[in-house]
Amino acid sequence: MVYRTRTYIAADWDGDRDAVDQLHKWNDSDYWGLSFTDAHNLQQSRDSSLPCSIKSSLKERMDHSKRFVLIVGDSTDTVTKGSCRYCGSYNAWTSSCARMHSVDYRSYIKYECDKAMEADIDIVVLYNNTRVDRSKCPEAVRYHGNHVAMMYYRDGKYYWDYPAVKKALQ
Repeated sequence: MVYRTRTYIAADWDGDRDAVDQLHKWNDSDYWGLSFTDAHNLQQSRDSSLPCSIKSSLKERMDHSKRFVLIVGDSTDTVTKGSCRYCGSYNAWTSSCARMHSVDYRSYIKYECDKAMEADIDIVVLYNNTRVDRSKCPEAVRYHGNHVAMMYYRDGKYYWDYPAVKKALQ
């Protein structure tokens, strides 16, 4: 039996790394009160690994998670990274994998969202913006879980909304 004790963070790492870094900053700080253990510390994958190998690693991390946190930015629902379609082992002519793996056209993010729904764990969707825009969220979790904006706008500046994020993660 696997004990689910970790928090799984999913994001478009190219477009929303600032929001992921902010979560970790709050978590690692002695001042801020976020407290989670990142599931990605279990096992690391190389970006050069095959998408099917990375997805297998992601599933293992998800299996140890009690909470799924998705950070949604401008490109989250349209990211294609992770699809077998872009793997060197994918044969477009036969729509098959040269390494005899099953073919999965989902991006890493959509795969993670589907796995979170299958695992029936707590879902928190944080928007790297001042407002919640569900049209940018992958369909699998679009109407599930707690959806919260990570930022607010005041006096001509954008600020991280720590109280809103902390409340969403409790």
